Amino acid sequence: MTIYRCMAAVAAALAFCPLAVHAADFTVTSEAFASGRVQPAQFSDIMGCTGQNLSPDIHWSNAPEGTKSFVVTIYDKDAPTGSGWWHWVVVDLPADATSLPAGAGSGKARIPDGARMTPTDMGIPGFLGACPPEGPEHDYTITVKALGIDTLPVPDNATPAMVGFVSNMNALATATISAKGKR
Repeated sequence: MTIYRCMAAVAAALAFCPLAVHAADFTVTSEAFASGRVQPAQFSDIMGCTGQNLSPDIHWSNAPEGTKSFVVTIYDKDAPTGSGWWHWVVVDLPADATSLPAGAGSGKARIPDGARMTPTDMGIPGFLGACPPEGPEHDYTITVKALGIDTLPVPDNATPAMVGFVSNMNALATATISAKGKR
């Protein structure tokens, strides 16, 4: 998809963008984040870390009426890049989906049919566990967005910023949960 076709798709999505609806009951939970700490299994097994690179279990409930799909992301706002670090991006989760099992980020077979993993800040799709540099704790946030569209109009190689922009323009509700992690 050329950049012009991609931008045309974004413009079309924005033209029909629903207004965000307050959905206080829309929630996300994760056993892996329940203690408020990133668990050892969710740490990377590369870049000097010795975790299992296992994506966490993620469960969401009470999506607002009109939800047609979901986007799930994991983000480290404290990564020393000037713009944080995207650890996982999953788009086009169907409206009847309510969870992703632990380990879903390691292969397409573990996410629902029709869903896609787009590249993270490593430049490849799939989950990359936490591996902050030595020093202060980092804040890792799981976000689930309920969207009013069936398919996010972004290419398979869309950057996390593009996914965020288009999903924010089509979000009916957003739910988050965070956990701290450090080496």
